[in-house]
Amino acid sequence: MIKFCSLYSGSSGNSIFLSVGGTKLLIDAGLSAKRITEALVSIGENPMELSAVLISHEHIDHIKGAGILSRKFNLPVYANENTWEAMNAMLGPVNLINRMCFRTGMEFRIGDIAINSFPIPHDACEPVGYNFLAENKKVTIATDIGHISLDLLNCLEDSDLLLLESNHDAEMLRIGPYPWHLKKRIAGKYGHLSNESAGKVIAYMAQKGTKRFLLGHLSRENNFPELAYQTVCNALFEKQMCVGTDIMLDVVLRDKVGKVIEL
Repeated sequence: MIKFCSLYSGSSGNSIFLSVGGTKLLIDAGLSAKRITEALVSIGENPMELSAVLISHEHIDHIKGAGILSRKFNLPVYANENTWEAMNAMLGPVNLINRMCFRTGMEFRIGDIAINSFPIPHDACEPVGYNFLAENKKVTIATDIGHISLDLLNCLEDSDLLLLESNHDAEMLRIGPYPWHLKKRIAGKYGHLSNESAGKVIAYMAQKGTKRFLLGHLSRENNFPELAYQTVCNALFEKQMCVGTDIMLDVVLRDKVGKVIEL
């Protein structure tokens, strides 16, 4: 059985828990080690039983607690070489035996889980999303995406569960308080995915057979959960698909531990 839970997902910090059997992973650790530990305990997990932390990219909302967790629980930290170089100073000392490096696009295993990383368009050194494969199921995490490409769509296909970024509402971003350079970055090709774009991707993936979706990495200033959810519902309705009947759709939040999903 695959167990999946978004501990936190948003522009203020990200961390996802995924387990299969005795293999227990954190994907990103972008909050304090204390908050991540408390979140794990709240879903009945013992932080001392974690197998590894995987890092998607070096931005602080994805790595803040990784170094401390590694030191406290003797945890391996997995990232590609360019991400290691970019985040090394921010993590603090990590035991050499816990500094694990993978090549983007090359499958590797941690315990019971096969893992594929794939490149994503974001303004980091070598950012990745992840496919997790176990028990004939596929779970995909894809956030911090500036735009969608055919190669990226191919990586998302055949997922049994897809956590996809739905970062901002384009109009809220346009009229909001951010300075122009930051608005341009967020809306740019290497920024973040809008609600409307997420809706189009999810409608396409639903037509391809994926049935369960989570919307994540919502902006605090330029989005709110009900708007993200409704925008995607509208995109699905245009393709004659209904949430609750044809697919399952939920929003994971910045500051609250999500539902535990079992596959």
